[in-house]
Amino acid sequence: MPTLPFPVNEVFEATNTGDLPRFLAAFAADGVVDDSGRPSRGRDAIARWSRAESIGVQQTFTVTGTRNDGEHTIVTATVGSGGYNGPATFTFILAPDGETIQSMTITG
Repeated sequence: MPTLPFPVNEVFEATNTGDLPRFLAAFAADGVVDDSGRPSRGRDAIARWSRAESIGVQQTFTVTGTRNDGEHTIVTATVGSGGYNGPATFTFILAPDGETIQSMTITG
């Protein structure tokens, strides 16, 4: 399994430990989370999304696969939470600095 880029790994680790500040730090200031066609742009909007849909419902991820496809890092995971439970695919694009995430798209 390929090694995940640092900010992508941070998203999964921060979610699994319920650490919202660490989760938000993984994103560029103008980053976006697109949850099944519902985009949240910027850290404030991402924080609201996470409180309602992810960390706020004690979400956890078990990574089941990873691959790199050009500029995309694609991760499959099993999601557990007080909300959605089941398989999901996460597609990441890193910001130009390579240190943060520009976008995370989630599909079921």
